[in-house]
Amino acid sequence: MVCEELGSVVVRDTGPVEPGPGQVVVAVEAAGVNYVDGLFVQGRYQIKPEPPFVPGSEVAGTIVAAAPGAGGPALGTRVLAMCGLGGFAERVAVPAASVVPVPDRLDAARAATFTQSHCTGLFGLRERGGLRPGETVLVLGAGGGVGLAAVQIAKALGARVLAAASSAEKRDAALAAGAEAAVDTSSDDVKEAAREWSPGGVDLVYDPVGGPSADPALRALREFGRYLVIGFASGTIPSLPLNQVLLRNRTVTGVDWGAWSGTHPLEQRALLDELLALVADGRLDPVAPRTAPLESAPAVLDDLLNRRVVGKVALIP
Repeated sequence: MVCEELGSVVVRDTGPVEPGPGQVVVAVEAAGVNYVDGLFVQGRYQIKPEPPFVPGSEVAGTIVAAAPGAGGPALGTRVLAMCGLGGFAERVAVPAASVVPVPDRLDAARAATFTQSHCTGLFGLRERGGLRPGETVLVLGAGGGVGLAAVQIAKALGARVLAAASSAEKRDAALAAGAEAAVDTSSDDVKEAAREWSPGGVDLVYDPVGGPSADPALRALREFGRYLVIGFASGTIPSLPLNQVLLRNRTVTGVDWGAWSGTHPLEQRALLDELLALVADGRLDPVAPRTAPLESAPAVLDDLLNRRVVGKVALIP
């Protein structure tokens, strides 16, 4: 699926894929669709590749070729990989050091939609937010892929979770993923609902959405509460009232897992290995994504950018 001009992707036969030095070729069984992929295609991300390019940052499949001396897992190994670009394709060449063997518990679709959402969740909640067992977490956008991963990881870390989402389907998905309760952001008062659920306020807010829910979520924090800024899926970057940060000694913290993972590769690999170990021993059970044919990428990207997707979507070549 090639972005030949910003705003659209089309099917093209780009010829065979060969590994460059230090690379392996992965036969893609599933490609995860992330919000950032849609931003790339629209030309709305801070990194702006020049067309033509193949979007798709996250894949799972089987290693079918390797450059001499590339190292890494053997041919035939099931792996997942973050590739930046190039994932919406039948095959993709990636550095051998970037592929990670997939636990037997993960099918290709769940493996292809695992890394970005779950690494963001663990990095944000624990490393940036200092989440401790027994604390309470308000997850905004809890029915999306990033939100559902945060719900599951917060629960795995021993926290209680209040899910906030705009539709009944998304709230049901969050409850099924382990949230204790849910609030309707389209009609309910998020601050009042959070304080009723957790008297005195919640310990931590996980916000990948931004927009109008940000202000009431900030006010829902208890003393020494922490607000994690993950992203702005609503399309609106909110202006938070700093007096509400000052009051009750609250903290607002940025969470940029993508940039951190690129500059801290060893720490990122340890983070991913820890998450995959949680999957392997059954303590983390990622939600299965909706699957769609690779050729349906235009419609899937449109659904994602307009927040019509519950959970995540994997494209199947």
